[in-house]
Amino acid sequence: MADSLVSMVAYCAIMSGTPGPNNVMLANSGANFGYRRTLPYLLGICAGVFAITVLVCTGLGAVFTAYPVFHSVLKVAGAAYLGVLAWKIANSSGTGEGATAKAQGFADGALFQLVNPKSWLKAVTLATLFMPANFSLPTSAIIVAIVGLAVAFPLLSCWACFGVVLRRFLTSPLRLRIFNVATGLSLFVLAITILF
Repeated sequence: MADSLVSMVAYCAIMSGTPGPNNVMLANSGANFGYRRTLPYLLGICAGVFAITVLVCTGLGAVFTAYPVFHSVLKVAGAAYLGVLAWKIANSSGTGEGATAKAQGFADGALFQLVNPKSWLKAVTLATLFMPANFSLPTSAIIVAIVGLAVAFPLLSCWACFGVVLRRFLTSPLRLRIFNVATGLSLFVLAITILF
């Protein structure tokens, strides 16, 4: 059990800490709005991933195995949504200090996970490889989701804080514009790689 827990923690760290849609969005939000205004979005991401993990671990993952077309639909929907986000970010204009600037909230972060293929991949892998066998199915699913959450929150916070550190260097509108365009392009590249 201890070996399996160490492996699960390592897997969750890799999935949560490496660049992906959530991390890019958190770094961008941290740079534009600061950590405090990014926190609801970060908590929404955590809640969304937690819910998906529990659902997949309790049986939804079997649907993806039985009907691979759902996986393809998810990939296309996720890539399309990332493309829209890439466009919005690349065309955003400020540090969140203007009257119209608004950080994404809890619901945005949670709902984004529905089309985030990396979150689904993480959940399916956790359900397939790391479910504890000596508990009931719901208990095992919650254990796995809690471990994933405990690992993800500090790593995702690091990405938001990375954005906050970058904010200190984005003191001119031109620098911030370049950063937002680069972030948008990064999300667009992620969207393309999801499709292929």
